[in-house]
Amino acid sequence: MSAERHAPATGAAPDASTPERSEDVTVRDPVSAPDAEGVPRRTTRRFPLFTRDTARPEGGGRAAPGDAPAPARQWPILAVLLTAGLGLLVTALDQFRLGTLLVGVALVAGAVLRWTVRNVGMLAVRSRFTDIVTYGGLGLGIVVLALMVQPDPKLRIPFLADLLHFTISG
Repeated sequence: MSAERHAPATGAAPDASTPERSEDVTVRDPVSAPDAEGVPRRTTRRFPLFTRDTARPEGGGRAAPGDAPAPARQWPILAVLLTAGLGLLVTALDQFRLGTLLVGVALVAGAVLRWTVRNVGMLAVRSRFTDIVTYGGLGLGIVVLALMVQPDPKLRIPFLADLLHFTISG
């Protein structure tokens, strides 16, 4: 049985080499081809913990019903963007550590929302796994750097001073 089916060209009469088919369906990937009900036979090939399907992210979905106003439908991305924007505003008003902490916390909150909320609307950019790793990694990195900023760092990592002296005086 062939995994690929082709419909005859428009206007061409079927001949002995082209079997007549009632469907105009081309199946290119037999692993994830839909069955009769339209459900893929195999829904994931990678990261079964987070990703339901590798075809496309759920970015076009809504986080609230369709009859809700647009801001309510996209509340996850609005919450992350408003918190990050507030952090940038606080940073511009000469509170660098607090502002960058807000930006980092906004990204970590985006990772948590992406993990826990099923429909996050436009907060979904890539697969669930990739979004969680990207938002969480960048957010944690920004938080750590905000806590290490001079003067009076709140977080000290001892080997970084030695590494800096080694690279400069090397």
